[in-house]
Amino acid sequence: MAVGDSFTEGLDDPDPAGTGYRGWADLVAARLAEERPDFAYANLAVRGRLFDRIVDEQVPQALRMHPDLISFAGGGNDALRPGFDPKAIVARLDQVVSMLRASGADVLLFRFADLTARLPGGRLIRPRAKILNDAAREMADKHGALLVDLWADDEFGNPALWSVDRLHLSPAGHRRVAAHVLAVLGVSSDPSWLDAPPRPAPQSWTAARRSDLRWAGQHLAPWVKRRLTGRSSGDGLPPKRPVLAPVAPIDQGHGGAAAGSLNVHDRSA
Repeated sequence: MAVGDSFTEGLDDPDPAGTGYRGWADLVAARLAEERPDFAYANLAVRGRLFDRIVDEQVPQALRMHPDLISFAGGGNDALRPGFDPKAIVARLDQVVSMLRASGADVLLFRFADLTARLPGGRLIRPRAKILNDAAREMADKHGALLVDLWADDEFGNPALWSVDRLHLSPAGHRRVAAHVLAVLGVSSDPSWLDAPPRPAPQSWTAARRSDLRWAGQHLAPWVKRRLTGRSSGDGLPPKRPVLAPVAPIDQGHGGAAAGSLNVHDRSA
């Protein structure tokens, strides 16, 4: 069972079948399905979701299905907003992880990879990311949850692991996250998932500024517009896998699609 936002929904890893986004959670589920014929998987994550909506909407739905393993990742969207309230998020994370563990489920938490170097306002966002990451480690230790430490992986400084929007992971980035998750679970993955893609060649100052301008027009401006109008990229979108269901095994080495990945939408809306 996976709950969260765009990180867990799978942006920006297009499903090879062309029907939606895949992402690390689908890859992990498909690999686990190879180990357990009776394995079932649900993914309730929706892009753009803030921490409180994840807790209020997705966590109760997840618990009603009585899963054995729950991944919880949230707070990243909150950290990008002016009203970020770290004390409230950390306190509620404590409550949520306690509740999830009390259900009998194993819980996966994340220390997020560092993306601040590529974003405007990175100096503001970085200490907020540290608060979230420190809280994930604290809650994992306190409640006996499993911790996936992406922050400690310096290879996530490679721009090739990130989408052109500089915020979401690329397909290679999602494969790398999946490998880390499986390692924490004690399950092998395709070794190629940890292969480091070549880093882009350095740009001249002029070329870099042109790239920044293109990025601002295509990705930053729509994001700002949504903030000003009180909208979210996930408004009206349902989870891509709302109920526990069997998963098709992946083709090792190719990262083939897990069944049921749906709902590609225009994220500029």
